Amino acid sequence: MEPIIALATPPLKSALHIIRISGTNVFKIVSSCFTVDISKEKKRNIHFGYIQNKSRVIDQVVLLTYPHPHSYTGEDVAEIITHGNVLIDNEIIDLMISKGMRMATNGEFTSRAYLNHKIDLVQAEAVNDLINTTNQEAKQIITYALKGETSKLLLPIKKGLLDLISNLEVNIDYPEYQDIEKVNRKRIKNDLAKYQKEIKKLIAHGEEGLIIKDGVKVAIVGKPNVGKSTLLNAFIKQDKAIVTNIPGTTRDIVEGDVNIGGITLHLLDTAGIRNSKNVIENIGVKKTYHAIKYADVVVYLKNQINEAPVDIKHPRVITVINKADLIKHKDNKHIYISAKKHQIKPLITAIKKVVGVSSQSYNHPSFANTRELGLLKRSDKLINEILNEVNKNTPIDIIAVLLNNLLNTVLEIFGDKASLDLTQEIFSRFCVGK
Repeated sequence: MEPIIALATPPLKSALHIIRISGTNVFKIVSSCFTVDISKEKKRNIHFGYIQNKSRVIDQVVLLTYPHPHSYTGEDVAEIITHGNVLIDNEIIDLMISKGMRMATNGEFTSRAYLNHKIDLVQAEAVNDLINTTNQEAKQIITYALKGETSKLLLPIKKGLLDLISNLEVNIDYPEYQDIEKVNRKRIKNDLAKYQKEIKKLIAHGEEGLIIKDGVKVAIVGKPNVGKSTLLNAFIKQDKAIVTNIPGTTRDIVEGDVNIGGITLHLLDTAGIRNSKNVIENIGVKKTYHAIKYADVVVYLKNQINEAPVDIKHPRVITVINKADLIKHKDNKHIYISAKKHQIKPLITAIKKVVGVSSQSYNHPSFANTRELGLLKRSDKLINEILNEVNKNTPIDIIAVLLNNLLNTVLEIFGDKASLDLTQEIFSRFCVGK
C-alpha cells in the first residue's frame, strides 16, 4: 500500500517526538534522506544518524525499522525519534511527502493492521479505548481486549456454528454421503441452547464492563434548597456548584465526575423542581427533566421524610433524606445522609447496589463496547427466532439460511463481515498517527 506518514506523539514541546511511517518502499524512501542505508532492511533494527535534505541536516535522530510482516500494520514500518520540536517534525514530514509519501488519515495505521489481519475489530476498537480511558479499572478491561483475550471468549461459538452449518449444508446438498454426521432438529436445538446460554453470559458481563469503562450518569434532583449542589460538592470534594439559601440558585446543569470503587459517576446537579413564574428558572426545570430522562440513576433528594413527592418517572430512583443530623426519628425505609458534613457513604453504597457491577467484572475480559454488545444482543434475538422456526418444522434449508445470518452477526463482532463504511466510521474516531 502507498506509504503514509504522521506524527505519533502530541505536537507539544518535549524531549522526544515520534514520526511513524508505513507502506511500500518506506525503507528505500527514508534511505534517500538518512545517513544510514536501510533500503534492504530484513529485520527489526535500531539506527542512529541524521535526517538531511540534500546536504543540510534537519535533525539527529534514532530510527527504528520493523520489516513486514513483523510490524504493527503488517507492512514495512519505520519510526523516527526526533528532538521534540514541531518545527523539526514538520520539516521531516514535508521532506518525506516530497519523496512520495502522504499524510495518514485518522486511525489509518490501526486500520491497516486490521486489514492486514494483524488484529481483529475488537482489538482495533480497544486501541482507541485505551487512549481515551480515564480510570485504572477500565484500562484493565480494555487491555484484555487489546491482547485478544476478549475475542477468545466468542471463538468456541464461532467454531461451533461453522461446524453445525457446514454439516447441515452437506446433508442438504449431498444426502447420499453416509460418512457425514447427520444434523437433525434436536442437534440444532441443543447446540443453539448452549450457545445462547454463553451469549447471555457475555451480554451480562459486557454491560457491567461498559459501566466500568464509560461510567454512570447520575442526576441529582429534588425541590429547591434540599442540598443538591452541596451533595455534588461532597462527591467531588470541591466547591464546584454555588450553594446559597436562595431557592432557584441552580439554573443550569452543573457537572462533576468522581471515581467510586472503580466506577466513574458522571454527576449532574440540576435545578430545583417547582412551579415558578420566573422564565429562566422554568427553563432550568425543563433541563432537569431532560437530565432525568437520559440518566442511568436518579438520586431524589429530600429534607424531610413526609415531604410532598415530586413526579419522577425513572426505573432507577434512589430516594435520599438529606440533613440526617437534624432528623431525630429515623426509620429503616430510607437512606440518610448529611451532604454538608460529607457523610454520604450510605448513598454511595446504594448507587453501587443499583448499578450492580460485581467484583469479578474488574478482572474478567468482556465485550464492553456498544457496537459489540449490540451485535451480541442481535445474536441472542436471532437464536430465539431460529429456535421458533425449528419448533414450527420449518424446512431445513430455510433453517440453514437463518443459521448463516446468525454466523454473520457473530463474525461481524470480530470484523470478519463488517462493511467498509462501518470500519471507516470506527477508525475515523482515532487520532492521526494511530
